[in-house]
Amino acid sequence: MATELQPPCWVLLQGELGSGKTTLAKGIISGLGAAQADEVTSPSFTLVHEYGDDTKVYHVDLYRVEDARELATLGLEDLLAQRATAIIEWGERLGDDLPVPCWLVQLEYLSGEERRIRVKRPGT
Repeated sequence: MATELQPPCWVLLQGELGSGKTTLAKGIISGLGAAQADEVTSPSFTLVHEYGDDTKVYHVDLYRVEDARELATLGLEDLLAQRATAIIEWGERLGDDLPVPCWLVQLEYLSGEERRIRVKRPGT
């Protein structure tokens, strides 16, 4: 998937707790060459992590964001001014009016190590 991403773009990860959003984010960030998978951590408390020098990748977690006012304080619009990829956990909290091409990835926990993953590319 990482080889298909063309910045600027956002990858919206959706799914219940434990469905694998952070694990997938680690793989994408590693695949983009922005960091090793073991260097990628969940931004649950800091809300945004930045990776990479030449290839900028932002890992965003909106789980703790409760309303539009709080969302506005994150400065996500500043990411649009950069040629970067933003991987956004709990992406459904952004609503439907998104300013850049977005990939939608829906993860569903099935059991143990099993997940169902549905990917929708921009324009499909």
